[in-house]
Amino acid sequence: MEGLRERKRAHARAATVDAALQLFAEHGYDRVTVADICAAASIAPRTFFRYFPSKGDILAAPVQDLADSLVETISAAPPAWDDMEVLRRGLREVGERIVGQQGPMSLLFRLVRNAEEVRASPWMSLEDHETRLAGLLTARRGGSGAPDWRTRVDVARLLAAFRVWLSDFADQRSADPLAHLDEVLAHR
Repeated sequence: MEGLRERKRAHARAATVDAALQLFAEHGYDRVTVADICAAASIAPRTFFRYFPSKGDILAAPVQDLADSLVETISAAPPAWDDMEVLRRGLREVGERIVGQQGPMSLLFRLVRNAEEVRASPWMSLEDHETRLAGLLTARRGGSGAPDWRTRVDVARLLAAFRVWLSDFADQRSADPLAHLDEVLAHR
């Protein structure tokens, strides 16, 4: 019973994000209110705020899901694999998910780039992601404590490359986004 309830919540949450993205695309982020989103998603404001503390959090939700997916990939990687190869593979998988939902994701990243409220969200902070990922990579090697500077720099470099690819993807600068992602992640 609990599993069914969770699936319904996840579906309602995803439908709310989809409705919001559609409204943002049609009217612009700043012109859409929470009431507009609730009407489009056929939910009550109380339900909206159960899922999302603010309008900006609705855009952060898909990014949070992608970050969680990357964490799962890193955690499941065999310990013998090189840290940067694990991170590259994880970012490639995230890229595949993004490209698989090209229309909504392209819109999402254009909106995120232009919405100050969303960019200020902790889920959008690259430094926080870098620290979290570097810590995961250190832990998978059996290390404890803070990651060394080399790991942090390597993670920052790959995340910066991924951010460049996201910008290119949002602007539809490549006919083959996954081949472009492979090229960007391989660049040294």
